[in-house]
Amino acid sequence: MERISKENYYLDIAQTVLERATCLRRIYGAIIVKNDEIISTGYNGAPRGRRNCVDMGYCSREALRVPRGERYELCRSVHAEANAIISASRRDMVGGTLYLVGKNAQTGEILGDATSCAMCRRLVINAGIARVVIRKTPTEFEVVNVADWVAGDDLPFAENIGG
Repeated sequence: MERISKENYYLDIAQTVLERATCLRRIYGAIIVKNDEIISTGYNGAPRGRRNCVDMGYCSREALRVPRGERYELCRSVHAEANAIISASRRDMVGGTLYLVGKNAQTGEILGDATSCAMCRRLVINAGIARVVIRKTPTEFEVVNVADWVAGDDLPFAENIGG
């Protein structure tokens, strides 16, 4: 029997976490791992006590025809990366890896273009996370060194926008 890679093992767990997400557009799951131990998990959904988009039956940003990657302040959800970071201690995250998986909420297809938005990138940087591993297909992934996000701060604004 051939074992799957550690990256795909943890991405599979993050993909299970996204099954709790409540967004009607794109659902995400994230886990933070350090020293082969899962530190925390997160998925995108409304803040505790507030109604989720799936419960309301509509997405505020979709109703306003807001293009993907814009006007996140209109979104009801806390992003998966943010929820995972909120649930962990910084000392446990420093030097760790965040695993991220996204799916289209309508089709269930893995998002080959998944990435952290600019706001979540800031959180990842401040949390001290060293790498972000993002699923692109059921077996392929991209490894991002967070130091590249820090260095990218000097790029012109248009080149620095995340999805």
